[in-house]
Amino acid sequence: MQQPYLLTILTFLPVAGALALLLAPDDDHVLIRRLALITATAEFAISLLLFRGFNSQLAGYQWEELHNWIPQPPIHYHLGVDGLSLFLVLLTTLLTPISMLASWKSINERVKGFFICLLVLETGVIGVFVSLDMFLFFLFWEVMLIPMYFLIGIWGHERRIYAALKFVLYTMFGSILMLVAMLWLYRLTAVAGTPTFDIPQIQSMLSSGTITLPAVTEMLLFGAFFLAFAIKVPLFPLHTWLPDAHTEAPTAGSVMLAGVLLKMGTYGMLRFCLPLFPEAAHKFAPAIAVLAIIGIIYGALVAMVQVDLKRLVAYSSVSHLGFVVLGIFAFHVISIQGAVFQMLAHGISTGALFLGVGMLYDRRHTHLIKEYGGLATPMPVLAGLYLFSCFASAGLPMLNGFVGEFLILAGTFQRHADWSAWAALGVIFSAVYLLWSYQRVFFGAVTKDKNASLPDADLRERGILFLMAAIILWMGMGSPFFTRRIEASAQNVLQLMQRPQAAYDAGVIRGGAEMNSMNLNRFAMPANGNNAGTVNSK
Repeated sequence: MQQPYLLTILTFLPVAGALALLLAPDDDHVLIRRLALITATAEFAISLLLFRGFNSQLAGYQWEELHNWIPQPPIHYHLGVDGLSLFLVLLTTLLTPISMLASWKSINERVKGFFICLLVLETGVIGVFVSLDMFLFFLFWEVMLIPMYFLIGIWGHERRIYAALKFVLYTMFGSILMLVAMLWLYRLTAVAGTPTFDIPQIQSMLSSGTITLPAVTEMLLFGAFFLAFAIKVPLFPLHTWLPDAHTEAPTAGSVMLAGVLLKMGTYGMLRFCLPLFPEAAHKFAPAIAVLAIIGIIYGALVAMVQVDLKRLVAYSSVSHLGFVVLGIFAFHVISIQGAVFQMLAHGISTGALFLGVGMLYDRRHTHLIKEYGGLATPMPVLAGLYLFSCFASAGLPMLNGFVGEFLILAGTFQRHADWSAWAALGVIFSAVYLLWSYQRVFFGAVTKDKNASLPDADLRERGILFLMAAIILWMGMGSPFFTRRIEASAQNVLQLMQRPQAAYDAGVIRGGAEMNSMNLNRFAMPANGNNAGTVNSK
């Protein structure tokens, strides 16, 4: 049975924890850290309740909450999750306490502010993934910017101010485009006689023909939404803010940025670009696929020549997220399932790589590869667990990276074999830059005297890395647990692109005051017995 207000609790519990931190003494760092960790751990435990009562055969929204908020213009407090957002919420609640543990000893200045920023960031990201009202979605999208700006700008490294400003300026530019598109959509619903910001309601109006978009209007709206999300992914050539943000951010900031913030862009493409603007999506798909493939290959080649280990991992994200975008715009149910799975896999494996890089930085205070060498001798445990994460990121079979990339390439191949063939080069190049960097950092003789006495991972660090390794292996071996819960929603995205009648129906808004939320899933596309072209999850 689905309990009411669960999504509200998940969204705002971190803010409640942040308010509690404000009451803690500034100099009691132990209390601050423990209170923040307890809040984040409780958030993760509560998020596991989402599995209880979640119907994997239902394509519509579940755990739904719907309340009137602002009467004029009619804005609703509308939350819900489906197969596309369920695991992204869980990924967020998992990586937040892990990021806190990773920062347990490395953050010793302005400790209260640091953990408050992490908790507020968690609220912003979860809010994006569960919002079903455009105004609410945009509100949480902007809330996310503030704590991330401070995490980079205050607790980052030498060029932190430059990186933080670049991150905000890029994202704000995309936000402006998205806001204009949202207001344009609202105006169209008002002209149709039912003004609303509600995403399912707008989809229903588009599907039923209540709103008709001229070709030029649809392309402009698609372009505005897509650019906003492409900047966040980031898609080549809009990626230049990412390496600087990752390199200058503290370890926790890099883990959250790579793990969940980048996924907000690809999630937005699935939630807005494909179902709302299907004709424009088809028209621009070849060009977007070319950019995704360029990003896959370019990101891998640039990562290969990096002298900074953290920057190398940052460029790997450009390459891996290119696979996700390619899978989305291949318009095949298998490739979309693979894209969602790859979002999760990248969050875990690349998050583990950033954790490992952060642990090295805590010991040597440098990211330069030439300053390392032979670390496997003094640090065998850290070396072994970092290698495991490299294998996962490179797509080794039985690990999580393989599943996502295989599904994306397999689904894309059925639509466009040439796209899949070019993208496969990224898999080869990823093995090159990951293993070559590992060889220079961990193998061979110890090249610096300082490295000979470096301590191996302590109990806290081993616990973090072993947990990440266990999740990597579980995702690789137990992928049907994820794909069967993603399948119905992935199928429904493609159905929505065919403009089915009242798909994802949200009931009827009368005068902007009432909405029958019980009808939300009435016309949602169920996962039927015909699974041709889908991943067999039995």
